[in-house]
Amino acid sequence: MNTTAGTGSAAARLLAGCPIVPVVVLDDPADAVPLGRALLAGGITGMEITLRTPAGLGGIGRVARELPELTVGAGSVLTPEHVRQVVDAGANFAVSPGLQEPVVKACRDQAVPALPGVATATDLMTAVHLGLTVVKFFPADLLGGPAAIKALAAPFPGLSFLPSGGVNPNNLTDYLALPCVPAVSGSWMVHPPLIRAADWPEITRRSQHAVHAAGAAISGLITWEPCTHAR
Repeated sequence: MNTTAGTGSAAARLLAGCPIVPVVVLDDPADAVPLGRALLAGGITGMEITLRTPAGLGGIGRVARELPELTVGAGSVLTPEHVRQVVDAGANFAVSPGLQEPVVKACRDQAVPALPGVATATDLMTAVHLGLTVVKFFPADLLGGPAAIKALAAPFPGLSFLPSGGVNPNNLTDYLALPCVPAVSGSWMVHPPLIRAADWPEITRRSQHAVHAAGAAISGLITWEPCTHAR
């Protein structure tokens, strides 16, 4: 039974316009808006702020209020209550490290795209059962990287993958060269030391480089436009 109709297609629309999704860990919610401006200046129009620190929820709220042109999502969403909290804060999508039906169902009930993490073919069968069309592949590097995604995608032709974990400037083009990978998720352009130092020019520089590399990798595979909120 498909219990999450519409959730998968919303996630697909989201990633079709956001080939690079930075994974942000904040120490101070006040850093969220200047960070968002630095990402926008570098051509990145979406980001995931994790709930790994207490500053995450407040950072999501600030970006949602002050930078409506930036699509902000929540990461490390572990429970249905987390889903409620991040949606109330203004998150436009919810990312989880693993796949759990109550969390996916809560995303459907809140009309927010769910991007749950998968690692095995069994996870992917569960994702299909739940009506998902896009999943996070995590931790991508430790699970075998692009070769693993290519192998897993073969029996699941309707699924797209967002690799996360170990994605970096040296391998992002290998992931994006796969037709089943519309976007990658990483943290190299938003390393916490850069945020703590308020080194916004360096974050913008790394973002520009990532966007340029992504555009070259997906050229001829897919066409993307600046992402919009898929709610």
